Amino acid sequence: MKLYRRDEIEAAVGIDHEALRQVEAGFAALGRGEAVQPPILSMAMEEFNSEVDVKTAHIRGWPHYAIKVSSGAFDNPKRGLPSLSGLMMLFSAETGRVEAVLFDEGYLTLVRTALAGAIAAKHLSRQESRRVAVLGAGEQARHQVEALRLVRNVDTLDVWARRREAAEAYAEAMRGQGFEVTVHDSVHAACARADIIVTTTPSRQPLLFARDLPEGVHVTAMGSDSPDKRELDESVLTRADAVVCDTRAQSEHNGELKVFANAGREPPFAVHELGRVIERGERLRNAEAAITLCDLTGTGVQDTAIASFALAQLAGHRA
Repeated sequence: MKLYRRDEIEAAVGIDHEALRQVEAGFAALGRGEAVQPPILSMAMEEFNSEVDVKTAHIRGWPHYAIKVSSGAFDNPKRGLPSLSGLMMLFSAETGRVEAVLFDEGYLTLVRTALAGAIAAKHLSRQESRRVAVLGAGEQARHQVEALRLVRNVDTLDVWARRREAAEAYAEAMRGQGFEVTVHDSVHAACARADIIVTTTPSRQPLLFARDLPEGVHVTAMGSDSPDKRELDESVLTRADAVVCDTRAQSEHNGELKVFANAGREPPFAVHELGRVIERGERLRNAEAAITLCDLTGTGVQDTAIASFALAQLAGHRA
């Protein structure tokens, strides 16, 4: 068994086209029905404003499967610590033996989540998209934009965050990467001219409403990943011309579709899954002014895909 630490993993794995292809291949396998993916094991610790998730999946024909333990402690920034931590364990699918432990402290989760957002935009946003509204100013807000550059010529950002000082710090950092950035005092103002909207918050109340959506926009919502989180008002879902999620079951439990599931109602629209959109080459954007939405809750398939990719890269680095 090999043990790899975060510094080694970061040196071997980045947000790049090769990693994107690997995660996209995992989604496509899920769309073909070639993945075994059990429900998420999740536990919240309310008194500490923290949580932990355990995710796994096996992709048919792949030699390894990953079990990922991901912890989130949302008061950590006040302590000078990152919000996310965790590790991934890689097992041989044939023998069941542990072959590697990737003590990535949440880094690979950040990478695969950002890549999933880029994959959603690749298949759902307008090709000429250049302007992105970012709701939130944390690590994922930065990584989502970095990944979007792999699939769209993004050059302009509009940012809103609950804390103005966090939004200003984010803006300064992103200007250093060559973006034109404007900080806004309202969600509506931030989204007014967006080609793509990315929501990256741990909000428990809706932040984005149908009135905030310009024509032709694509929305990637990735903050709602547990039953008590919610970023989108129901009106956003019903306004969208195409609604996609990573898996419908997870979205109904942890993601934005729970607004219907919790009320015992069927959504008044078709629900598509990202893997099937990729595998079938579905084109859901049927008009220039169409609004598309992808709800990402994070899947075990993504974790097995990125962990397998990391192991191959790390083995090459050590060779």
